[in-house]
Amino acid sequence: MNIALIAHDKKKEDIIRFAKKYHSILSKHQLFATGTTGMRIADEADLKVTRFQSGPLGGDQQIGAKIASEEMHMVVFFRDPLTAQPHEPDISALLRLCDVHQIPVATNQAMADIMIQALDHGDFDWKGIIEMNR
Repeated sequence: MNIALIAHDKKKEDIIRFAKKYHSILSKHQLFATGTTGMRIADEADLKVTRFQSGPLGGDQQIGAKIASEEMHMVVFFRDPLTAQPHEPDISALLRLCDVHQIPVATNQAMADIMIQALDHGDFDWKGIIEMNR
């Protein structure tokens, strides 16, 4: 499964802890991340990560392109809801693409934990569930 990992500056420590905590699960999948987040996850959590540009420099859009082309299967995006982001339109577009293409997205630790544990237990065949309900 292709998984995007994104974190705003004030949430970088949280996503590093998340990556370390779930190293054994995440290491079984293809990981993608924006700029500094990807570098830190690779260095500090010892995971292989394909890095895109920093979010404000187009990284969110690069991940969005993967979503639009059905090449991304899950997004973990630790957002900082208390700080205004200069690239908020890019963030909104990324989340909208997740909704349009039925890509599960976690924007906080609680949902990320649920999604990763479901993935590990094999309870995450979301595409099959969607197709069954159409």
